[in-house]
Amino acid sequence: MTNIPKSIGVILDGNRRWAKDQGRSSLEGHTEGAERVKDLARWSRDIGVSTVYVYAFSSENWNRAAEEVSHLMKLLARFLSEGFVEEIIAEDGKIVFLGDRSRIAPTLIKEMESAELRTKDGKGGTIVICFSYGGRAEILAATNQLIRAGKEISSEEDFKAAMWGAALPDPDLIIRTSGEQRLSGFLTWQSVYSELFFTDTKWPAFSKKEFLSIIEEFGNRERRRGK
Repeated sequence: MTNIPKSIGVILDGNRRWAKDQGRSSLEGHTEGAERVKDLARWSRDIGVSTVYVYAFSSENWNRAAEEVSHLMKLLARFLSEGFVEEIIAEDGKIVFLGDRSRIAPTLIKEMESAELRTKDGKGGTIVICFSYGGRAEILAATNQLIRAGKEISSEEDFKAAMWGAALPDPDLIIRTSGEQRLSGFLTWQSVYSELFFTDTKWPAFSKKEFLSIIEEFGNRERRRGK
């Protein structure tokens, strides 16, 4: 396989619809979806992708039912405490969180920060968990930071330096599962030249075979970047 993307983003869509199809609860769908994230990290690492963004919880997801939001918070805490961080450390990887942490419980923020601190020196690939994230919110936060600092913006690089993901690469490709064909605020600034792939497969049913097929198709595309 040639022309492997250095960075990919995945919009994890379809957990609830998958659960409904299976006669299971929405909460079970989210739990199964979390397992696919672990798989995605391994699949990406195995083929040499250096950075993987996952859109796990958007700014708008706070508007969902309180029970579902609470489950997603607990699911992230469990995700971090049940071996995932150790797996990333064993592979010399790094975990980064992007998003607005102001609405997240302090106990969960502590676990997120611990995962980032424990993996900060990893050089074997980065998984970026976009949690309580919105692309417009990221741009607005960067703008306000620059205003407060009294800095003049003379280039795109100046602006990106103020963003949550300042040190991270733009995604070469973005995959969205479950049939929707929009980005829904995912990496609004960073995605301008990303190749987009949409699949009808719901996230918990997403397989390594389909992932590798998308990577192969990406390798056959011509990327001009406006040239």
